[in-house]
Amino acid sequence: MLQNDLLNPFEELRREMTRLLDNFGLGLTRGPLGGRETYPAVNVWDAGEAICVEAEVPGIRKEDIEILAAGNELTIKGRRMPLEGNNLVYHRQERPTGVFTRVLTLPVEIDADRVEAVVDDGVLMIRLPKAEAAKPRKITVKAS
Repeated sequence: MLQNDLLNPFEELRREMTRLLDNFGLGLTRGPLGGRETYPAVNVWDAGEAICVEAEVPGIRKEDIEILAAGNELTIKGRRMPLEGNNLVYHRQERPTGVFTRVLTLPVEIDADRVEAVVDDGVLMIRLPKAEAAKPRKITVKAS
């Protein structure tokens, strides 16, 4: 028996639960921009003195991105504008438009006053320096 055959009932159950929740209008399974995936996709890593976040934001201008940082929480907000034009008819639309919000809980408290963000080639890089209280401290051991 193939592994996909073993997982198929669970995948079928997940799809059915998603359908039921969406039909009740709860929208619990829908991500930002109406898609089913969490947006934007991110990578988060510890770089020693800071937490780094890399987010995919293709086609979104820097003016349409807002970043909020407080405590151990990072919020990325933005919007992707639809194409404009008369008689515009989509044959396929896989890149959704509209507003999005992504809230990340970070593993440590950060120094919100020193956060830096740069967007380049559709990738948003955010450097979040750790708060002094979150940095490890060397403890001197004394003899009794």
